[in-house]
Amino acid sequence: MTSATYPFTAVVGMADMRLGLLLNAVSPAIGGVLVRGEKGTAKSTMVRGIASLLPTIETVPGCRFSCDPAAPDPGCPDGPHEPGTGATRPSRLVELPVGASEDRLVGALDIERALADGVKSFEPGLLADAHRGILYVDEVNLLHDHLIDLLLDAAAMGSSYVEREGVSVRHAARFLLVGTMNPEEGELRPQLLDRFGLTVEVAASREPDERVEVVRRRLAYEEDPAGFAARWAEDEAELRARIAAARALLPSVVLGDGALRQIAAVCAAFEVDGMRADIVTARTATALAAWAGRTEVTTEDVRQAALLALPHRRRRNPFDAPGLDEDRLDEILDAYQPEAEGQAPDDGDGEGDGGDDDTDPDGPDGPGGGRSPDDGPPRDGDGQGSGPEQPAEQPPVPEQRADDPARPEAPEADPRQAPATGEGGEGQGVDARGAAPERPAVAAGEPFAARMLNVPGLGEGAAGRRSRARTAHGRTTGSRRPHGALGKLHLSATVRAAAPHQRARGRTGAGLLLRRDDLREAVREGREGNLVLFVVDASGSMAARQRMSAVKGAVLSLLLDAYQRRDKVGLVTFRGRGAELALPPTSSVDAAAARLEKLPTGGRTPLAAGLLSAREVLRVERLRDPSRRPLLVVVTDGRATGGSQPVAQATRAARLLAADGVASVVVDCESGMVRLGLAAQLAGELRGPAVTLEELRADSVTALVRGARAARDGAPARARQGERTTTEHGPQHRGARPGRRTDITERVA
Repeated sequence: MTSATYPFTAVVGMADMRLGLLLNAVSPAIGGVLVRGEKGTAKSTMVRGIASLLPTIETVPGCRFSCDPAAPDPGCPDGPHEPGTGATRPSRLVELPVGASEDRLVGALDIERALADGVKSFEPGLLADAHRGILYVDEVNLLHDHLIDLLLDAAAMGSSYVEREGVSVRHAARFLLVGTMNPEEGELRPQLLDRFGLTVEVAASREPDERVEVVRRRLAYEEDPAGFAARWAEDEAELRARIAAARALLPSVVLGDGALRQIAAVCAAFEVDGMRADIVTARTATALAAWAGRTEVTTEDVRQAALLALPHRRRRNPFDAPGLDEDRLDEILDAYQPEAEGQAPDDGDGEGDGGDDDTDPDGPDGPGGGRSPDDGPPRDGDGQGSGPEQPAEQPPVPEQRADDPARPEAPEADPRQAPATGEGGEGQGVDARGAAPERPAVAAGEPFAARMLNVPGLGEGAAGRRSRARTAHGRTTGSRRPHGALGKLHLSATVRAAAPHQRARGRTGAGLLLRRDDLREAVREGREGNLVLFVVDASGSMAARQRMSAVKGAVLSLLLDAYQRRDKVGLVTFRGRGAELALPPTSSVDAAAARLEKLPTGGRTPLAAGLLSAREVLRVERLRDPSRRPLLVVVTDGRATGGSQPVAQATRAARLLAADGVASVVVDCESGMVRLGLAAQLAGELRGPAVTLEELRADSVTALVRGARAARDGAPARARQGERTTTEHGPQHRGARPGRRTDITERVA
């Protein structure tokens, strides 16, 4: 059985993704495309399929960096090259694995030969392989920060630099960057988002006929890949020819002043940052015109380009959903019609503009070469058409009203229920079975900049921005013999190791005689990302609307902080008779914010159940990722009710977590004139600090929240009545109340 790539034209649906990839094939200067969508939607299949449609390129024979023989790179490490005739080869699709090392991405330099012999022995990396081709990153949102930084530099400058201890190598690295991601697993940094020219959202079709066709074609491909590809060869050839024709026409496309004014007006009205959005939108509109076979950009081209180039540039924080208000877009375009500048109309009424059909890449002249591959009769099916695109009217989809904060179901009155005790009281709505009826979900308060909570000690987890850790990047703290391949060279330590042996090795010249045993690599200290597990009290004692709104705002602020510091987050809630893992640990703070927004309140306070549930979550995560250290954030007023001896059970659960060495922080949500200090007592059992909602704000005090004492420190950590918490800078700060464990200090003693 011969292996063959799944044909691009055989993919069913995915019109937006198809268009984004095709426009980048026509004009690589657009800057690539980011594909966001749920798993199993043929994202990777389409990316691999587009590579086979790109035109062939000519390269200098023997050049490992794919230099163009017509204009070779003067700084090519394999050069200099004389202009001449080159060898023809297909454009490459280079895949960057999520777990790739820095050397694999940018290339590896033989430091030993460079120091001993003065020879630049360089092994090219993936950036060199991708030059003049496609660099594809699947699950790009899971890529390590230092690799993302390297990608940003290469994408911005069109070249890759390898700098190590005074030895440098530079080579050209201009590529089409394509990334795919599932937003449920976390978002991208805004800097990398902006580097992608276009973004598209994909989702699996909900139409049964279309899903049937997807399965039919996939099974036919798996049964006979070569035969299936042959059946689509004609469509592939037609689409390849159309891409080549659009590329040839592209330099002739005119982007008039009217279209430029529309682009500038749209970008300014939607308040996108910088000028890259304007440039990318202009390039995309030009490519759309060339794809439609026209030499003039129309209003419809500008509209379609804005829908592809602007949504991901409008996000201000990770909780903002990408998107564009199409009604407002149309209003702006109408207000800046080219007719106002004395130009001929180009919105489809003028002669020669092609009308709407010309601008529709999936219309009669779409990429399928006369028919769209997803709406015509299948070549290996039963010959049936795909039917109408949408029925006239869809039946309503049933909604789960129990989770709808706007229209909660009112529980039926039960004579066995305990009487209400007032707003937010423990006894409200708890029936004889201990079940807690759900109160309407309260909207979160305004998020704020939160103090940094961190884990004490030195870890070795995934790179991030929270706690101290030994990392591949950061400040140098020492040196060591390399374990395996040499990482970052510690030059002075290497010289010191080799210097005593120069005479014995017979050194006579100026060069330094090195052996493998002389090499020392740098030990660096940076920051790691942690697992921040939130344990949120949703019981009746927290149900007062004003208080719960403030609590949600505080947790939302901490979630935003976790996003910025590259943490994984999880959410455990407890109310009524037990605890619930509302969100398993994930890199998606969006998902955590969505679960938090819908969080109901009411019922008793099973604090012990919440703590024990958190302990089990941390146990499982420790097996999955032993190097990622956890930080437990308990959001509660400290009360424990329900069941037998609830306070004693909560105390035992807290001591178990403390014995496991889990770094913990208690966010004290108690309010009112009379305060019991129960959250501070819980913090003492957890051997961690207790902070109030006010103290959690970054601007509330001048000191930083530095986290909990580690269990292995051995110093007493429980707060006692009248005890003063001291630091290396003096006694506890003046804003703390006596009898409270509050480590709002520059450093915990």
